[in-house]
Amino acid sequence: MRADANASHLVAGAAAPSSGAGGGLRGLPDTSTGRPPLSGCRARAILDRVGDKWSVFVIDRLGQGSHRFSELRRGIDGITGRMLTVTLRGLERDGLVSRTIHPVIPPRVDYELTPMGLTLLKTIEQLIDWADSHVADIHAAQTAYDARHAPDPLDALEPPGQGDPEIAACEAAESACD
Repeated sequence: MRADANASHLVAGAAAPSSGAGGGLRGLPDTSTGRPPLSGCRARAILDRVGDKWSVFVIDRLGQGSHRFSELRRGIDGITGRMLTVTLRGLERDGLVSRTIHPVIPPRVDYELTPMGLTLLKTIEQLIDWADSHVADIHAAQTAYDARHAPDPLDALEPPGQGDPEIAACEAAESACD
């Protein structure tokens, strides 16, 4: 879910830095949205947090109510204890999750969404619903892409430059210079 830092300007809708007014990467508002590009504002850090794969699952799970750490870990397939700890701490720091320690033996800690976290829940649910409803479409697109971009097994049998006329022309030009 995270975009490559080098491609962050693409998220903002800019193809290249702009020196003119109205829409570049230098903190000027994007004229199409009236907002600064995401790569240059504090919203970027927040989107990195809430767009993180584990944060999406934690927020979704906590949308069902308060949970203990062990319940969250069992309920989120593939998450490690360390990653769950890091994710919960980050969400708590951002004010999206609250942590309640109950004074009992053994200690009991519950996590739940804060009122601000609850405002994000509907968006997270929509994102998960969208992903669930498009699994087959995305798989079909991936299969079609892979078929179009699969390496030709015959290329492995040919010496370099034999199959591609452009490569052959480049190699011929290099030989002529020698």
